Amino acid sequence: MGFEFDQVIIWSKNNLFRDAAASYFQEKGFESKPVLNGSEALTLCSKKSMNLVLAGIDKTVSDIDLVIKKINSLDKNNKVIVFADDSSVETAVKCIKSGAGDFLIMPDTKEDIKLACEKIFKMESSFNSGEKEDGSDLVIGDERMKKVFALADQVASSRAPVFLSGESGTGKEVIAKYIHQKSERTGPFIGVNCAALPETLLESSLFGHEKGAFTGAVSRKPGKFELADKGTLLLDEITEMPVYLQAKLLRVLQEGEVDRLGGTETVKIDVRVLAATNKDPGEAVEKGDFRTDLYHRINTIPVKIPPLRQRPDDIEQFSDFFIKKYNQIDARNVKGLTGKALQKLKTLKFPGNVRELENIIRRAVLICSSDFIEDQDIVTAEEFAGDGKASVNAASEDVDFSPRPLKEVEKELIFQTLNETEGNRTQAADLLGISVRTLRNKLNLYKSNMDLP
Repeated sequence: MGFEFDQVIIWSKNNLFRDAAASYFQEKGFESKPVLNGSEALTLCSKKSMNLVLAGIDKTVSDIDLVIKKINSLDKNNKVIVFADDSSVETAVKCIKSGAGDFLIMPDTKEDIKLACEKIFKMESSFNSGEKEDGSDLVIGDERMKKVFALADQVASSRAPVFLSGESGTGKEVIAKYIHQKSERTGPFIGVNCAALPETLLESSLFGHEKGAFTGAVSRKPGKFELADKGTLLLDEITEMPVYLQAKLLRVLQEGEVDRLGGTETVKIDVRVLAATNKDPGEAVEKGDFRTDLYHRINTIPVKIPPLRQRPDDIEQFSDFFIKKYNQIDARNVKGLTGKALQKLKTLKFPGNVRELENIIRRAVLICSSDFIEDQDIVTAEEFAGDGKASVNAASEDVDFSPRPLKEVEKELIFQTLNETEGNRTQAADLLGISVRTLRNKLNLYKSNMDLP
């Protein structure tokens, strides 16, 4: 399974860009929605999950950062790629800081626009399908991680379930894909985040549905299990799956067959299932959030991934890898890190782990003014946005603490936390002390009242 976005939104006032990009994706058979402004793009994003937004902007678009943040806050599976006439570093930094997936220079011709869309399509299809690769670009420096990958090599050829646990951003999906790549399975790799979809959609997404199974089911749709036939299915954040669906999942694992919603016949499947969580699965079992029988079924090979702050050798190697990557993407020529910059990196806690390090390095590549990244170029998202711990504490003395409704304060705190975690709902929920399901329900409540730019 390749390109997995529910819809592609082409946002631009540039007729050439809008028409050429929309034409490309329509030719590929995907729903394409051309819009003229950020308000229309946000409205479409609020109606579906997993949106790819191609934003072709010029200097008249002053609120691109706000729109990107709001699109990402709607669903972490959304992705915004910016094409801009303005090629300045300031514009690129502004977009990347706000959560854009990439920043590209606006092509001049219809053919170049379609070529750019083709590259995006192939990149996303390769990422989603988990095509077999040789693994030569893996970054492994830490001895504990070498042991993790050695274990992955040992179990790759078997059908034994693997249960990956570790903090968000530690590389659980990378290892899951590595296991698939090293296996002899001929089907695709497909990942499903069980916390990212509402309960009503998760069941249909996993097991599929027949035409007429529910309102809006206008045709038969196979689920992820069917699509992953002969391949590997990663159930990410599995402890967030509703308990009643866990029972259905257990039956699928035991019988090797699925029942589509509204169907009368079972469908045989051959799928290797991997599971992942950023929670303590044993604690989830004790709380009754995770079925004991399902836990023992998928916990044949438990793999615990250490956080990045405990892997200093990986910090250096990942940094070198990301510098080379973003030199190429952002047309920069940074040669590396100074010793002080590397030491500063190794003192950071990295609550976002590898994802956070990647963002820090990309920011450093963009703002670096010399051949080497200096220690002052190493800034966290909070520092870069000017709202880090120190500034928050300092500002607290000047904040107007006039009484406000609790719901208003709660909403503000939720969006501030999402901004701090760069749209990562799982991490935000952890920081807020609530479940991802509770966070998702609150965000759905806010959607209908969201102010659009």
